[in-house]
Amino acid sequence: MTTHKLLLLPGDGIGIETMAEVERIIAFFNASGGANTFETESDLVGGAAYDAHGLAVTDECVAKAKASDAVIFGAVGGPKWADVPYAHRPEAGLLRLRKDLDLFANLRPAICYPALADASSLKRELVEGLDIMIVRELTGGVYFGEPKEIVTMEDGQKRAVDTQLYTTYEIERIAKVAFDLARKRGNKVHSAEKHNVMKSGVLWKEVVTETHASYASDVELHHILADNCAMQLVRQPKQFDVIVTDNLFGDVLSDEAAMATGSLGMLPSASLGAADEKTGRRMALYEPVHGSAPDIAGKNRANPIATIASFGMALRYSCGMSEQADLIDKAIAGVLADGLRTGDIMQPGMTEVGTSEMGSAILKKLETLTG
Repeated sequence: MTTHKLLLLPGDGIGIETMAEVERIIAFFNASGGANTFETESDLVGGAAYDAHGLAVTDECVAKAKASDAVIFGAVGGPKWADVPYAHRPEAGLLRLRKDLDLFANLRPAICYPALADASSLKRELVEGLDIMIVRELTGGVYFGEPKEIVTMEDGQKRAVDTQLYTTYEIERIAKVAFDLARKRGNKVHSAEKHNVMKSGVLWKEVVTETHASYASDVELHHILADNCAMQLVRQPKQFDVIVTDNLFGDVLSDEAAMATGSLGMLPSASLGAADEKTGRRMALYEPVHGSAPDIAGKNRANPIATIASFGMALRYSCGMSEQADLIDKAIAGVLADGLRTGDIMQPGMTEVGTSEMGSAILKKLETLTG
């Protein structure tokens, strides 16, 4: 029997409601009598933590995250905390967790469920069956490079500076994550950068190419300029399997790919740290792509699918439970095929349900799939 320690951080807004549905899924697996069980602990983050402690995340919460096998994160933020000190804004809690756990690899799947193909802004034939994994470097690049400043020059004008900075090590480790993922998928990686105009892009292409040498026997590598990648994601998205890119381009490309699926609010994500050389264990945080949606919070209108799918990613990448992760994916697809929709993905002729009803339907599908 293997017990996996999970830290649940519902956060604010709809994160509280969607996390409650994840807890029901966890309880289902614990009651199923399998070889894996889950031990869960919850804590505050974001605005909820600020209200209780004056901080977006406490040292104690960070310590719990480091001691867990995976962190399942809800959502943070809302107008209630619009005027809190910048250092204590709700989003600072998530940023600190990413930094302190050294979560350098952001995995953003873009999956189009067959039942939602018509909801995409692209034609059905372009997106039906879409399954892309974007691997974004999360802790380096222009968002963190120094100097980062706005200065007033002698003539009174202002000058803003952001620094795009990458080292060989940072590029190599994110490339390895992408190649390892490709080996479990379609054995193809596109590396997106701007080597034609940026020195960081030149180094990125060089290091990714060198790293690929260890994977060349079974994984294809294609270099693509980031702007062309953006165009191709709209033109012919199913040509891609795994895309690896830096922090800035990954931020843009992952949102673009997500919208090709029909709904940004349907998609999960994972942020991974480096694997321990002895145990193979790595720090990990899993979260839905959507925000806290304070306008519908507490009204049983939130879509829990992205948070449930994020738990599914935790099963796959932190718990070694790929079979159970596949069951969650099948259950979600089955519920959508049955015509159930929350308000954000409602379509003519479908049946609109609330948060708890969608969670119950997914649970029922899991029960059917597991006999």
